[in-house]
Amino acid sequence: MRLLNVYKIKVAMDPRISAQDVLRCRLCKTPIPPLYCDICHIHLCKTCAGEHILDESSEHKVVVFKKRGLAPSCSKHSKKLCELHCEQCDIPICLQCISFGEHHGHELVEISKLLENKKKKLDRDLQELENSIFPKYQEIASSIPVQTNDLNKNSQKLASAISKREEDMHKEIDIAMQKLIFEVNEMESKHLVVLEEQEDEIKRSISEITQIIADLKELLNSNNICLISDYKSRIAEFRRLPPKITVTLPSLTPHKIDNEQLQQRFGSLTGLSFTTEERYLPDSSDDESSLPDKQLIDKPLIITIINTEYRDLYRLCSVACQNDDEVWTRGQDNVIRLYNTTGNMLQSIKTKSGHKPWDISLTKRGELVYTAYSDNSVNKVKNTEIQTVIKLWEWRPRSVCSASSGDFLVICVSDDEKQTKVVRYSDTKEVQSIQFNDKGLPLYSSNFLPKYICENKNLDICVADNEARAVVVVSQAGKFRFIYNGSHMNTRDPFKPVGITTDSQSRILTADYNNDRIHILDKDGQFLCYIDNCDLQGPLGLCVNNRDNLFVAEYKTGKVKKIQYVI
Repeated sequence: MRLLNVYKIKVAMDPRISAQDVLRCRLCKTPIPPLYCDICHIHLCKTCAGEHILDESSEHKVVVFKKRGLAPSCSKHSKKLCELHCEQCDIPICLQCISFGEHHGHELVEISKLLENKKKKLDRDLQELENSIFPKYQEIASSIPVQTNDLNKNSQKLASAISKREEDMHKEIDIAMQKLIFEVNEMESKHLVVLEEQEDEIKRSISEITQIIADLKELLNSNNICLISDYKSRIAEFRRLPPKITVTLPSLTPHKIDNEQLQQRFGSLTGLSFTTEERYLPDSSDDESSLPDKQLIDKPLIITIINTEYRDLYRLCSVACQNDDEVWTRGQDNVIRLYNTTGNMLQSIKTKSGHKPWDISLTKRGELVYTAYSDNSVNKVKNTEIQTVIKLWEWRPRSVCSASSGDFLVICVSDDEKQTKVVRYSDTKEVQSIQFNDKGLPLYSSNFLPKYICENKNLDICVADNEARAVVVVSQAGKFRFIYNGSHMNTRDPFKPVGITTDSQSRILTADYNNDRIHILDKDGQFLCYIDNCDLQGPLGLCVNNRDNLFVAEYKTGKVKKIQYVI
């Protein structure tokens, strides 16, 4: 009985022994054979192994039973076993794979050696998990109840201190509050004085405007050339509205309560201050509804050429219209320059980071904005002072434009340059992100090549995607509208859109760098015509001013060309 039990235990522990019978040599039936043929999948004793190998009807691979299955079958040559592992391809291979030259020059490792190394790594992981990582997790878990208890005790202590503080404050708060309320009322009186003064000034202006309106009506009904010639317009004066008064409200600075100097230690109010912010009504020439339809002309013409300082290394890249006679420019150095149409540089501004700006734009109020790729920021220039208005994390800003609402539209690229999106910022807050279409597919390419952006008069968001060789247009809500890829072109070089802008009629203009031309589309993406007769050389940056004159920044020449294309 004892021998039978020992045998049962051996059967249960030895994988070579089945639950029903003892494993035997396929040829001579010797029990528990020590060898195994990996190709024929049979068990062999030492005596029969030689006879089995001599059978030339097929190939054989006899191994010690414990190492059976170590050489897997080749995926390409099913009748061959893999004895090697290709490190570059990370697959097991047979000798026939090598003879065919499929892994020439690759690092090859024996399967047995690979298995040994892998098991060493497994053993190291096991040791670290058992001896270091798992005990540390247990230690951290055991410390959490202690921290929870400490947190509860501290909360109770703080609650008691707050209650005591509340009692102390209530003893003297009535006197202190009366004092502060008196100061608040006094500040309110000062504020009212300022408002009343402004109200008087506005009433005087209204009286003058009323009189001017009456005079203008009288002049319109008169044929007196002398009176009409003497009339001097004050429209520019009245467009400048009274300054907006912003009040900095007082706030409390808490102090320790003391009976001798209660007011000072209880708290004090910050002083009242006033700031003024200039406000302007938009020039009526900016109102699209007040403008007559402007038609495209057959042969656009160059009005003027601005020769800039951008040459060779510091090439010209972008242009933004200050007005009909002045443009801001940026190139591949760290200076943004303002030129007039006679070619004189009127102003230059160095970037805050000391690196080149990625793009420039102008707000509706004429403030210069630029993106800094080096420090992930969007910056605004006001009175030569540079203020960082947006700071990005894990994304980098590329092109920027100022929307009609006053928001900023910024093309952002992820740090790994694998994603691109358009982000709308209201002041400094992200309020919209546009990245995918309704099917969840990216709207824009992920390549690092530049992309440019503008907002159309119908509030569509237009992006010139250089890598995708297309102009992608979405609605204000971020819904895909259409894509233009210049498929109608019959040119040697493919369409390569870079700079993009729009005009008063919601037409879209984009620079085709490869073919030295400007494509003009209607608001629905239908091709209208080219500007290809103005000797353009590497057109890159574009902008259209409020008179629908087009300014083109040429990368190859450093020139800005002012072009008339509508009438």
